[in-house]
Amino acid sequence: MEQIDLNDGTADRFLLDAAGLSLVVFHSRTCGNCRLARERLPDMDLPVERLCWVDAGDNGGLVERYEVFHLPAMFVIRDGAFHGPVQASLQEWDIRQQISLALDGYPGMLP
Repeated sequence: MEQIDLNDGTADRFLLDAAGLSLVVFHSRTCGNCRLARERLPDMDLPVERLCWVDAGDNGGLVERYEVFHLPAMFVIRDGAFHGPVQASLQEWDIRQQISLALDGYPGMLP
């Protein structure tokens, strides 16, 4: 699974152009659960082409637009369309289920 770090200046263009499924994960260097997510997510068998990491401490614009209130925060983007948040524990089965539920809804524009 591909991993990429995005920021306020690169996220929109990349996510609009990226084919397939992206899981955008907001994290912080000082957050223990975020470190755990950064460690575990790449090893999970998730139905995504890529993990897109956004450092919440350095990218306030994206944090505001995506309305991030807790970390880590995950969002599903497919073929440039926003499918919403993934509110799950850091368990593979839970994340897979929440991704599936997000994809069942109608997509919207990127925040």
